Amino acid sequence: MPRYKHLFFDLDHTLWDFDKNAESALADLFTAFDLDSIITGSFHDFYIKYLYHNEKLWARYQNGYISAEELKWRRMWRTLLDFKIADESLAKELSAKFLEILPTKQNVFPHTYEILEYLHDKQYVLHLITNGFEKVQWNKLKNSGLHTYFTHVITSEASNSLKPKKEIFTYAMAKAGATVSESIMLGDNLDADIQGAINAGMDSIFVNHINSTIDKIVPTFTITHLQQLEDIF
Repeated sequence: MPRYKHLFFDLDHTLWDFDKNAESALADLFTAFDLDSIITGSFHDFYIKYLYHNEKLWARYQNGYISAEELKWRRMWRTLLDFKIADESLAKELSAKFLEILPTKQNVFPHTYEILEYLHDKQYVLHLITNGFEKVQWNKLKNSGLHTYFTHVITSEASNSLKPKKEIFTYAMAKAGATVSESIMLGDNLDADIQGAINAGMDSIFVNHINSTIDKIVPTFTITHLQQLEDIF
C-alpha cells in the first residue's frame, strides 16, 4: 500500500452535512421571510426543490456554464418558480440571507471529529479542497470547529480553478508541499472529487454516505461511513 502523508478532504457532503444544514438554514429563511404566506406547499416541498436545483446548478457551475454569482441566486429563483413566484429581487434577498445563515450551522456526519482526531494523532497532514466559496467555507469550518484540523484550505475561488480540473489539485499539492505519490483525495462526489483526483494522478477515496452506484469512475477505495477510514490508514 502506498505511504500516504497528505490527505485532501472535500467539505460539503463529505464531512459537513450540507443537506441537514441547508434544511435548518432554509427553515430559518422560511420563517424570517414569512414564505408560508406566499408559497402553496409545505416547507418540506420547498426544501426538496431547493436541493434539486442546487445540485443541478452546482454541476453547471463546476462545468463552467454559469458564474458563482448566478449559482447563488438562481437556485433560489428556480425554487420560487416551481411555486409560480417569479420574483428575482426576492430570490436575491433569500440568497444573500441564506449565505449568512448557512455557515452558522454545525451538523457534521457521524464520526467526523473522531476520525479527524485519529488521523491527526497518526501524524497525517490534513487539508481541504473545496469548490465552495471562500468566505462561506471558512465560516462553516470555524463555526463547526473543523478548522483546527486542517493545515491548508484550498477553495475554488482562491485557486481560480474548480474540481474536477487538474489545476486545483496541482495548486493544492504545491501549497501543501506534497507529491502525488504521498497524496490522496477523499470526497463524496464521483465527478468532482474522484475524477478530479484521477485527472491529477492522485489516489482517491469515495466517501459514499448514500450508497450510490459506482459506474465508470472508479476510486482507489470506497467507504460508506467515515469510521471505515481506520481500515485504510
